[in-house]
Amino acid sequence: MKVILHDLAQAEWSTLALPVDNNTRIIDHTKVIHPCVGCFGCWTKTPGQCVIQDEYQKIGALFGNTDELMIISRCLFGSYSSFIKNVIDRSIAYFLPFFEIRQGEMHHKVRYHNTIQFRVFFYGEDLSENEKKTAKLLVEANVQNFNGILKQVCFVDSYEKLKELVI
Repeated sequence: MKVILHDLAQAEWSTLALPVDNNTRIIDHTKVIHPCVGCFGCWTKTPGQCVIQDEYQKIGALFGNTDELMIISRCLFGSYSSFIKNVIDRSIAYFLPFFEIRQGEMHHKVRYHNTIQFRVFFYGEDLSENEKKTAKLLVEANVQNFNGILKQVCFVDSYEKLKELVI
């Protein structure tokens, strides 16, 4: 399954007109998402599922069935937009509360045995080289946490330029 996680307004998303099939899930900010409160209930009370009851309660399981995760986010101070960051935070149920050493670093073990391929597209005007470097390092850290594969990280000035890159 392919998941497209984006922070674009509905009109901007429609303008991109990306090909989407029955094997693609779109995650956007049209539904209310509550922030992760760090209670670890997804590990202890309801393993694999967030205890916060909203549309993102099963995001860990969704990622557990994902082969490709495409993230489209405004780049803000070298990071994702708040919506994208919130979804990633809420995906903690993808992980187990146990640790392992990967590439010389300690990481949570993943609950699922899929390998997610990450494609990340940042947009924003006048991004500095430091912002781009910081954002790329953040994506690389996320990929390593998810025990995934980094396929692509790109930066464009505006969302309109995304279409030629994401297809």
